[in-house]
Amino acid sequence: MVLRPFEDADVPMVQDLSTDPYVPLIGTLPSRCDAPEALAYMERQRLRHPDGTGFSFAIADTGTGHALGMIGLWLRELASGRAQIGYAVAPRARGRGAGSDALRAVVGFAWTLPQLHRLELHVEPWNMPSVAVAHRAGFEYEGTLRSYREIGGVRRDLDAYALIRTAPPDTVGPPETGMPTVITDGRPTSAP
Repeated sequence: MVLRPFEDADVPMVQDLSTDPYVPLIGTLPSRCDAPEALAYMERQRLRHPDGTGFSFAIADTGTGHALGMIGLWLRELASGRAQIGYAVAPRARGRGAGSDALRAVVGFAWTLPQLHRLELHVEPWNMPSVAVAHRAGFEYEGTLRSYREIGGVRRDLDAYALIRTAPPDTVGPPETGMPTVITDGRPTSAP
């Protein structure tokens, strides 16, 4: 698994992701998007870093280069030492560990930003696969944020998970197995 900028060849993954009934409710991806809508979505993702929002990456298979999902590190609260992470794996690519591997890689990248001290995830309590991804990456459950966000026209509770810079070294960054990481210029690379 590698993290990389979105490519036009990722249209099939984006279209697959848009078939998930939940993913379009929480972002800018249209439900059941066509190819032009997928391309427009990817262009918005490519502009996240230049516009100061953060970093958005495609999660891709190392062997084939095919995109499996997406992950973002959102820096709106960077001045306060906080960032949020969001991720989604396309339905056809689930169950392979891509979400966990990508989250570990983004955590490793995030800690290269010296002003960051806290990383946050917000997960709906029913989303047990996402909860498992958070735990595998070392995030700790902090509590439920009641009526935290409107999703699909309904106020929803979200569970808060966090990882702080003082966490034990073995819980941050990619594992010792050569998992991918991201260097400070935002360009992805594989760890040795």
